Amino acid sequence: MKKYRVEIQGMTCTGCERHLASALEEIGAKKVQADFQKGEVIFELPKEITIEKAKSTIEETKYQPGKAEELRFEDVVYTEIESEYDYIVIGSGGAAFSSAIEAVKNNAKVAMIERGTVGGTCVNIGCVPSKTLMRAGEINHLAKNNPYIGLHTSADKVDLARLVNQKDELVTDLRNKKYVDLIDDYGFELIKGEAKFLNEHTIEVNGKKLTANRFLIATGAAPAIPAITGLDKVNYLTSTTLLELKKVPKRLTIIGSGYIGVELGQLFHHLGAEVTLIQRGAHLFKEYDPEISEAVTKALSEQGMRLITGATYEKIEQDEKVKKVHIQVDGQHKIIESDQLLIATGRKPNTASLNLQAASVETGTLGEVRIDDYAKTTNDRIYAAGDVTLGPQFVYVAAHQGKIAARNAVGGQNEKLDLAIVPGVTFTAPAIATVGLTEKQAIEQGYHVMTSVLPLEAVPRALVNRETTGVFKLVADVNTRKLLGGHIVADNAGDVIYALTLAVKFGLTIEDISDTLAPYLTMSEGVKLAALTFDKDVSQLSCCAG
Repeated sequence: MKKYRVEIQGMTCTGCERHLASALEEIGAKKVQADFQKGEVIFELPKEITIEKAKSTIEETKYQPGKAEELRFEDVVYTEIESEYDYIVIGSGGAAFSSAIEAVKNNAKVAMIERGTVGGTCVNIGCVPSKTLMRAGEINHLAKNNPYIGLHTSADKVDLARLVNQKDELVTDLRNKKYVDLIDDYGFELIKGEAKFLNEHTIEVNGKKLTANRFLIATGAAPAIPAITGLDKVNYLTSTTLLELKKVPKRLTIIGSGYIGVELGQLFHHLGAEVTLIQRGAHLFKEYDPEISEAVTKALSEQGMRLITGATYEKIEQDEKVKKVHIQVDGQHKIIESDQLLIATGRKPNTASLNLQAASVETGTLGEVRIDDYAKTTNDRIYAAGDVTLGPQFVYVAAHQGKIAARNAVGGQNEKLDLAIVPGVTFTAPAIATVGLTEKQAIEQGYHVMTSVLPLEAVPRALVNRETTGVFKLVADVNTRKLLGGHIVADNAGDVIYALTLAVKFGLTIEDISDTLAPYLTMSEGVKLAALTFDKDVSQLSCCAG
């Protein structure tokens, strides 16, 4: 094999990178690494394939090859040691289990270290417990407040203790089935205790030294606590302890209104609490396009939740059981009082106790483990995956990273992480679901952009549901008319977003979507209607007349 670097002009996005890499792989190139920001591609060629053939292929993809440079292969030799394990996984969440299972499939001897409860955040204190309680809250809210189904009642107060017990039973069942029971099924070893690196191939757990040739750090993240005067003297809640409450508070204040704060705030609003969300920024979900932020803000306001934006925190104090948050908003001093206070200001990676410097593993400013495109840390023996890297905070991303890490660490592969197209869902009502580029991101990446914005009142399913606050927004490339991103605020948006994920991933055009049949009276019909909106006014169409 020979290794080359070729300068490239014409690449403008990660989609260009994938397009070029695919073309080169078709002629036999290996380990293709295209980088549109650097304007280059690095790859290996079998000796029978010339660099001229590769440059010709690049031209056929409509990019312009420049200077080609032959590179020397790096002489990297891993000195394997006499160790107890081939692979030690630190953590036991989605990333950890996915990686351990993949490593076992590659005939590795694997140990998993866990200092707390097996299963990680998602099943124990995150996705599963919050979503099952949210479903109960939605049912309660619908029964009490939807006049269209004739159930506007003064129902009894919610028995939260009973709901929490049901939640705990579900969590235990899923933890056993999806995590604990798999340990014996796949045959890796679970060691309870806290891991601490002594060097690049040795950790200490419970005073015992364990050695391995490769490691995975998958220790997840925990709630981050902001530095606000007086907070350390207040009995506040986090996303973990909030879900253990046995009684619905009359008033709940939430500091932070990202996806965790909004989801949990709406949950307790639906259970009967008076909820106030406070944030520093001027808009909810500022990382999304304005139409998405505005639709969510409108929905929450219509439901009766109180949202305070642009706040500066002065101090927090507790007067007996009442929590008082002192803030400045538009130059005015305000005091927000409540029975319970939730801190939901993001997540902090769990790395403080790992002694990573002993293994030459670098971390970022928030303590996150830095990894490259192959899930490798700054130490070639040590990999990382999941929330500890502060990548997309989704369990399915963590599991993907963990699997790739195992393939590269013990499977002899050189597989690159592909997180260019990651769908995300915030489980509010209406839900928020996004994939691909926002309009702003597409413009920043050099695309000539066209968009369609379809209000939810134009979607028949929303009219039937009598829930018309929301929006569909599609972002496309003017030149190719390929979809670049899709963003939804609607009931069942999380179920609909997978169709848009496939459309963005495989480069479908506006016409591909608008010419495909969509079932009537489903929320997914909104995708087709949004595609039609690029070129016509769908309000002038009869039912199903696309």
